[in-house]
Amino acid sequence: MTNPARFSTRTDWPLVRNRLSEAIDEARAHGKKVLDLTLSNPTRAGFAQDASILRALARPESLDYDPQPKGLRQAREAVADYYREDHGLTVDAEKIILTASTSEAYSYIFRLLCNPGDEVLVPKPSYPLFDFLAGLQDVKLVPYPLLYDHGWQMDFPSLEQALTPRTRGIVLVHPNNPTGSFVKESERAALNEICARRGLALIVDEVFLDYALENSDRVGTAAPGRPGERSSTAPSSGASQRRHVSFTGNQDALTFTMSGLSKISSLPQMKLAWMVVSGPEGDAAAALERLEVIADTYLSVSAPVQWAAREMLAARKLLRRQLMERVRRNLGELDRQLLGGPSCQRLQVEGGWYAVLRVPATRSDDDLAVELVRQKQVLVHPGHFYDFSG
Repeated sequence: MTNPARFSTRTDWPLVRNRLSEAIDEARAHGKKVLDLTLSNPTRAGFAQDASILRALARPESLDYDPQPKGLRQAREAVADYYREDHGLTVDAEKIILTASTSEAYSYIFRLLCNPGDEVLVPKPSYPLFDFLAGLQDVKLVPYPLLYDHGWQMDFPSLEQALTPRTRGIVLVHPNNPTGSFVKESERAALNEICARRGLALIVDEVFLDYALENSDRVGTAAPGRPGERSSTAPSSGASQRRHVSFTGNQDALTFTMSGLSKISSLPQMKLAWMVVSGPEGDAAAALERLEVIADTYLSVSAPVQWAAREMLAARKLLRRQLMERVRRNLGELDRQLLGGPSCQRLQVEGGWYAVLRVPATRSDDDLAVELVRQKQVLVHPGHFYDFSG
């Protein structure tokens, strides 16, 4: 008899299906159509894409193997041009490192900054993927809270208390997913001061940067959250009008700013992302040298995607317009339906694709989400998926 396979503790995840997944399977097994308000895959949302990007993938240059650790120069220049054209920023292509995804970029940064057991601060609430990314790199995540009081804001006293000698960096999501809150200029200055004083790095996820919302606080100026109140999320909307400054030009602390085609051009299947390294000259140069070795070890980005990077980035203009029009209509319809319904409130949102709804605490958010599927065939995310405290 052979011995059973032995696996690492870092992959010891609970793999049983949760109640919400079971409710969805049950509804579909009975032939019911579920209205999925959690859908955020742009390739499944009915948007028209420019087919010329497929022709760009067939360039003959892709048959040549040119292993450049940071990524092909022309692809990095296309990324730099995006920041210049859309955000008025000058980004040096030599400070850009291409990756297959922002998840991979996180893994590079965690490996660069952390020894096993070191700590990185992450916002709460925020995207649940961080737990898996950190666990696979043997990094411990320590949450710092985002508070809601007529808008989202960082809780700096709690953030400072969470710092320990093993803290290596602070993660920002700008704007955050799913709260849709941008990092304010005053918060940026405070974070730079903390990082400079403690020798920490900023790790900034800007995948939703281009999706700033207009008139986002029309309904979302509700009172601060109270203990026991529940939150749930569904895709939202608005207009990309207000400019929020990217962290790519941040010079006061070592900063790693990430983005990619997944959100910018609504092309998650093309697998091209990047990080931009900035900060004090000596720190940034040392980080780039080490990151180049990490990237050279994997060389994960395919040649066809790199050669087509400029065409794929150009597709953002068509897709962004369609997406924001859809999102603007969705948000308007959501607000219309909430009028006169004091039992449910939309919290203020500044950017991204999601809206957070506060509902009465008559049951757990998980029970509510399961009940909505079983009784109304409507799917939303319960707030605890994103670590909402209530």
